Amino acid sequence: MSLSNPDAQTTNVDDQNLDSIKLYNDLCYDLSSLQELACRGAWRSILDKVSQARSRSLLSKPHEHLIYLSYNAIALTKLRRFNEAVAELDLVEKGLDIYRYETYPHHYPNRHGSMAPFVLRWLHAELPSRLGKRQETLDRFYVLLQFIKEKLSNNLGDESRKVWKKREALVINSIISHHLSHREFGVCLELMKELISRESTDRPVARAILMSKLGYIQMQFGDLEGARGSFGVIEGIVNEEKGESIEMMKNLVNRNKALMFMVEKDYASAVREYQECIDRDGSDVVAINNKALCLMYMRDLSDSIKVMENALERIPTIALKETFVVNLCSMYELAYVNHSDIKKTLSSWIARVAPDDFDTSCTRI
Repeated sequence: MSLSNPDAQTTNVDDQNLDSIKLYNDLCYDLSSLQELACRGAWRSILDKVSQARSRSLLSKPHEHLIYLSYNAIALTKLRRFNEAVAELDLVEKGLDIYRYETYPHHYPNRHGSMAPFVLRWLHAELPSRLGKRQETLDRFYVLLQFIKEKLSNNLGDESRKVWKKREALVINSIISHHLSHREFGVCLELMKELISRESTDRPVARAILMSKLGYIQMQFGDLEGARGSFGVIEGIVNEEKGESIEMMKNLVNRNKALMFMVEKDYASAVREYQECIDRDGSDVVAINNKALCLMYMRDLSDSIKVMENALERIPTIALKETFVVNLCSMYELAYVNHSDIKKTLSSWIARVAPDDFDTSCTRI
């Protein structure tokens, strides 16, 4: 069963990547409908829409082809059709830097710079790992990180610098995720400390999130005192700062305390911390998932199942994650002789409400 702690993990196709192509909304054919489909997880519909636009020659400008290619590649990646996604990127991989606005002055008067969405560079680095080529992915991410650092060394405006700093953090987190999955903790620690050292002290929420990730990494290789110290820094930030965003960080403090209790096998105390999170924010799926696991470890399977089922009924679009469903199905297997019938009912419900990229094999029917 899996403990949920997304504060310490990286999403595979990050929202920042989608944000990087929303900037073209005033320039691209029917982009808003693609954005809406992506938000709904309707990835197959995106493939159909891109195919139709291409076949009907509806894309007339160079950047439109790049934007539609980006959505197509994201959709293929989400649907785990990795070979097709790689083939899509092969169309532009070697020529991303030639797609510049100034090359097409009749289409883009007074515009300068690359029109290639950053997501294409990110996918170019990420996709080899989906085909079993982990080292190739790491090599490409490090090359991409150097590319970003070179951008940041230029004389950028404030807004451009903010965008590239976000991209730098995204790539470093992607690198950390790949190293962490192979328990290469030393590299993860160095990278995370580098991120923390660069984070401005006037962004307490961002700093608290990074410290939480650091603490999680420290826990992974048994440095419990180090983790306790990192979590203590977060608590200090939350106690000292004011404002609505800091209020949101209180759940982070409770979740971190609960993790330490779980390591110590004090599940009752962990449940109390997670319940405090849920009372504050009923959509905190991390707290809901982990509270249910603690109840299960306390041999209270009935209540643990109720916690999970109530969340799926109350906040289905938020709670419907593969890890969440895997844990619930494991509880069914432990609690019921007829667990196969119960899981089939759950699977039928998932088929009706889940996004296209949901992995239905997690029910283990």
